Amino acid sequence: MTDFAEFTFPSQDGIHQCHAGLWTPQGEPRAVVQIVHGVAEHIGRYDHFARYLADHGFAVCGGDHLGHGKTADGGRYGYFGKKNGWTLVASDVRKLRRLCGERFPGVPYFLLGHSMGSFLARTYLCAYPGTVDGCILSGTGQEKPALVAAGRAVASAVCAARGPETVSPLVDRLSLGAYNRQFAPNRTGADWISRDEAVVDAYLKDPLCAFKPTAGMFRDMMEGLQYISSERALAQMDPSTPVYLFSGDRDPVGSNGAGVRRVYGFFKDHGTADLTMKLYPGGRHEMLNEINRGEVYADVLAWLEKRSAEPS
Repeated sequence: MTDFAEFTFPSQDGIHQCHAGLWTPQGEPRAVVQIVHGVAEHIGRYDHFARYLADHGFAVCGGDHLGHGKTADGGRYGYFGKKNGWTLVASDVRKLRRLCGERFPGVPYFLLGHSMGSFLARTYLCAYPGTVDGCILSGTGQEKPALVAAGRAVASAVCAARGPETVSPLVDRLSLGAYNRQFAPNRTGADWISRDEAVVDAYLKDPLCAFKPTAGMFRDMMEGLQYISSERALAQMDPSTPVYLFSGDRDPVGSNGAGVRRVYGFFKDHGTADLTMKLYPGGRHEMLNEINRGEVYADVLAWLEKRSAEPS
């Protein structure tokens, strides 16, 4: 039996209250898993997976980022803030880690970041090395530096001309809007997230999902991608922190596996001792919501159980 509770904590922006959820197992948890969600979604979408982990003895927590879910509170969706948006959101991830670490002291603590959340989790590993016992990256990727720089330049130009809260059709076409093209002819605008049509339809019907990010948020995310691929940031990581990457080999965010392998290379080149990667054949972006999600859940659980049992 899993207990679920909602709570809030002050964002590092000094304005918003971050909405968060906590799933707890019966008895003392064997470890804590903090989920860091992706763009244009919210932590509530992970309820089924969180309950699965809780049923196996893990406490699970996660918060809605600035401009997302209940943290947006009817305000601007897809917008982090006027400046330093990426740093603010990463700092909120750190704050929740501290809060839940205090709530469950003395047990292993893991991050699981999906998509944009995987970029934030990678930012966390660089900015706060040695403060988690492992990290799982779902649906991650890394475009080549020139493309990231170009995306940042376009978004910055839109921000300068029309303001960071602008939703730009051009920026959307260059980012999320491009992901569906390889699945044409398309049934919906979100075919790229999963082969499970029920999942896609539920995502599109969810009032807290599928909004278009602002130019400011896209600029912030490109700054984040530049940071997590920089030698300065990568050199700060703790190589003793275990890392598990999993994605579908038809995930456009991971360039159908090529971008995932690039990220794997970052960790390998910087000495990560316990490094694992799995690409699921035919899988799209949300492997936790794919038609073979039972297999994916079991693989994540096995990885967590092994690292939770090992002495830190």
